[in-house]
Amino acid sequence: MHGEVRAVDDVATAFAELAAEEAPETIALSGGDTAERCYRALAAARGVDWPRTTVLFGDERVVPVTSEDSNEGMARRVLLDHVQPAAIHSMVGLGADAYDALVRSMPPIDLVHLGLGPDGHTASLFPGAPQLDEGERFVVDAGDDEHAHPRITFTFPAIARSQLVVVTVEGASKRAAWNRLLAGDDLPAQRITGTRVVWLVAADLVA
Repeated sequence: MHGEVRAVDDVATAFAELAAEEAPETIALSGGDTAERCYRALAAARGVDWPRTTVLFGDERVVPVTSEDSNEGMARRVLLDHVQPAAIHSMVGLGADAYDALVRSMPPIDLVHLGLGPDGHTASLFPGAPQLDEGERFVVDAGDDEHAHPRITFTFPAIARSQLVVVTVEGASKRAAWNRLLAGDDLPAQRITGTRVVWLVAADLVA
């Protein structure tokens, strides 16, 4: 497992403080309950110059933004609608090919936020999926029969290209996956690399 592990009492607060400290001009957002808590905290934080900040997404379900399953929809409701960033690049609006070209045309993303699934997945990179071994593209289509919607996701080369990767981990359902990462098991999240990688992990999982 690559990067620095920080045991924190409140993952959402720690994420907001780190993001404010870094003041990224480009940020790629995630989805899920932990991400929602993080973005609510970030909406109340100071330090990010949102009118100069471009927002992307690290993965997305192919659903309308109005859907409860949309990562972008969640991020807009709890964060983006309140901070007015310079630009928001929708994955569903562009599709995998155009999003790949967009990311490729940009400098390395300042901050990529990721989570950890109970099965060890991160973004929409699931155990056993062919997308795990993608070595060239930055953005690909993803998903399988075990998940409700087709998806679009960053690949590990896109994640590795970023300046800072922040992985937030909390909740009892993540304990087994976290322990497996520590043991060195080849879970998808084990492959996360970047110029810098910081794991913000709930203290009760680290103890």
